[in-house]
Amino acid sequence: METTAKISVPLSLRLSGSALKIIAILSMVADHCAYFLMEPDTPMYDCLRCIGRIAFPVFAFLVAEGFAHSRDRMRYFLILLLAGAVSELPWYLLNGADGTHNVMFTLSLGVVALAIFDRMCEHGPLSFIGISGIAVLAWWLGTDYDWRGVLMIAVFYILRHQTMRPWLERSSTNFPSQAILQIIFTFPLMAHYGIAGALLASAIIFLYDGTRGFIRSKSAKYSLYAIYPVHLMLIWLCG
Repeated sequence: METTAKISVPLSLRLSGSALKIIAILSMVADHCAYFLMEPDTPMYDCLRCIGRIAFPVFAFLVAEGFAHSRDRMRYFLILLLAGAVSELPWYLLNGADGTHNVMFTLSLGVVALAIFDRMCEHGPLSFIGISGIAVLAWWLGTDYDWRGVLMIAVFYILRHQTMRPWLERSSTNFPSQAILQIIFTFPLMAHYGIAGALLASAIIFLYDGTRGFIRSKSAKYSLYAIYPVHLMLIWLCG
């Protein structure tokens, strides 16, 4: 009989997908406020930047989950791409003509990488060549988190896709070892941006319970996408 290694986690510590989104957004805003508005090398600056390292790994994880559950993956991709296009002006105002592009484009390319994997997964090496090509494209375009961001999304999805097991059985408070594997294989990518932030992000991802959570309406979901360009514009106005 096949068994799955599990680690017991108290019910009260579970986090829904909606909770992960809120945590990631707050982390992102804290990070950008520190980076663009505060003097570096101060305790508050360092603290907020550390908290900010939580954001992208959680967003990458959520994109992998969102792609897996999406009924219309093309629409999912186009929403991320549109958010990236809208965010490019405030990104430019904050960063100037430095050749970089905002993180929404990284997430969009991550979705493309997942689509390639799904289409070519039966062909083994071809799927990984496709993912590598998208990662190189992210690096060449200068998107935020570049190739590491695309690979992080891909690893989260591939490990989830291979096991096809639910994150959390409703009748149990145990987490499958799959969650640990995802974190182990993405941690080197996370750690490039800071060990402390990577540990915090890993803990938050580990507590995910597999449920959608309280954010269900379309208006609420689209509002979350709008937060990215809006908060960048507000930071620019305050700078």
